[in-house]
Amino acid sequence: MRLIVARCSVDYTGRLTTHLPEAVRLLMIKNDGGVSIWHDGGSSVKPQNWMTPPTVIETEGEPIERMVVRKRAGATEDRLDIRIVEVVSDVTHDMGEAAALEKDGVEAHLQELLAEQPHWCGEGFRLVRREWPTDIGPVDLMCRDEQDGWVAVEIKRVATIDAVEQLTRYLQRLREDPAMADCQGVLAAQQIKPQARVLAESRGLRCVEVDLAVLRGEREPDLTLFMV
Repeated sequence: MRLIVARCSVDYTGRLTTHLPEAVRLLMIKNDGGVSIWHDGGSSVKPQNWMTPPTVIETEGEPIERMVVRKRAGATEDRLDIRIVEVVSDVTHDMGEAAALEKDGVEAHLQELLAEQPHWCGEGFRLVRREWPTDIGPVDLMCRDEQDGWVAVEIKRVATIDAVEQLTRYLQRLREDPAMADCQGVLAAQQIKPQARVLAESRGLRCVEVDLAVLRGEREPDLTLFMV
């Protein structure tokens, strides 16, 4: 991983146009081609701008004076143009082999149980594989529905807007494969935050709340049909 602390300005063009004026920022360039741009303030968990892999990275100058990051986005191209005025630090670290994210006990258990009982994610669902690999991380469950269509299922204990964004990114990557162009998404969780549900449904994602006790067979599911 290459870490550059530099005074720079950043212009993004693609689905929209943005400009970050000259300031000291951290440029994080990962070996997989991912690039993120950070500043010392605001959100501590979200970069000011970023580009997910795969990308093409071009640099000019020694020390570096300019970096251009390009990524194909359908028929168009996303582009980060980083103009560097002063390099404060430029170091490269060998991070070694990445260890997989270990989910908390409840989330991991939910995944196991839903893999065994995928019909709770959707009627007629059947499991194809757990931890379906993509170049930006594994999809929790990859299933087929009653019409034999592909469905990606993201599982959370509590689903927030971040979970919706994560599933959206997975679907974007999966749909680049023509065989999965119509892949659908399901967000399954014990609890889905209202804002997350609104965002998910606006993007055509299905939301499913599951009960861990029902999945474990510790109690019967609530009846939805009854006689009077």
